[in-house]
Amino acid sequence: MPAEGISLQAPNKADSKTDVIVVGAGIVGLACALVAVEQGLRVQVVEREAFCTGASIRNFGFVTVTGQGSGATWRRARRSRDIWAHIAPQAGIPVEHTGLYVLAQRSEAEAVLRELLLTEEGSALSWLAPDRLRKQAPHLAHAHVQGALYSPHELRVEARFAIERLRLWLASRGVRFHMGRAVQQVETGCVQMEGLALRAERIVVCPGADLKSLFPQAFAPYQTRLCQLQMLRIRPPRGYHLDAAVMSDLSLVRYRGFNELPAAARLEDRLRQEVPRALQHGIHLIVVQSADGSLVVGDSHQYGAAMPPFVPAEAEELILSEMQRMLCLGHYQVEERWTGIYPSGNQDAFFETVLPQVQLLSVISGTGMSTAFALAEECLMGERIAT
Repeated sequence: MPAEGISLQAPNKADSKTDVIVVGAGIVGLACALVAVEQGLRVQVVEREAFCTGASIRNFGFVTVTGQGSGATWRRARRSRDIWAHIAPQAGIPVEHTGLYVLAQRSEAEAVLRELLLTEEGSALSWLAPDRLRKQAPHLAHAHVQGALYSPHELRVEARFAIERLRLWLASRGVRFHMGRAVQQVETGCVQMEGLALRAERIVVCPGADLKSLFPQAFAPYQTRLCQLQMLRIRPPRGYHLDAAVMSDLSLVRYRGFNELPAAARLEDRLRQEVPRALQHGIHLIVVQSADGSLVVGDSHQYGAAMPPFVPAEAEELILSEMQRMLCLGHYQVEERWTGIYPSGNQDAFFETVLPQVQLLSVISGTGMSTAFALAEECLMGERIAT
């Protein structure tokens, strides 16, 4: 059945009149376009790049529910996951795999995961002791793994392709895109570009990592800065197969849904003694698999008002070392390396009215792929998810 609030409608015909203009065609902007067109509104989207080049394609494509902060962020992730599952087949976006294993190497990590099971967010999860893990996922049941938390919620798409396919699908439904057009000014009812002005009753600005061009004052209350991450594509041994995503102990001190649990402090103390450099580089491990068998692995985190173009080799070495600890691949080959930049603030996301009938919507955390659809519903439909 379709996710509640999402229905199949005939494509709208683009014309000179517009109800909603969305500035930005990353995942947040596309989510806003989807919600608006589902309401029967006429939608135009303006994007300064000819195609998506930012954080929306430089991530795992991993729609993460487990580990998201309790309350609003977790509920947004659950809702967004259901929307992804509903629209992906319509948009021709393959779901590469579903589910998540969080592998515990240390007793302190097991304690964190068992605490999560006692919460509302952990109600559909299960703990796999070593014998159960060997039956369900023998390729992950290594001797040093004390067990795993399994979540059925997650799904994974190939981000570098999924965003463009989503955009094209929205275009087929009547959303008009202006790609490669930089916005110079936004006023109530009007978006100004070089040689073109678009008018609409409502405007939503989704600036991604651009904190300076449009309404920079909106970011100040959230102490927003930039975060740069490093990721890799790995070729594992022939025939290696993951049927779900994998996380490690390091993830439990970075994802808010884990690190807000009481047991997380003891785990972090142990990690600071054993792997201090990994924590200094902001490393946690996520591994997902693509249709061609390659693995997307990451990532590290650097923060600042601007990002230098240099990534230390040590960060990559630490990522790969943690990968080997968890997967025990034997041999592998690095096929690609890349960095991504996203805004990071003191909460996961916000939307604010910056002018009459003009809103700015920003995900100021690494949760855009996981929460954008629900955030767009809240922003455009005016019903905030409870904290």
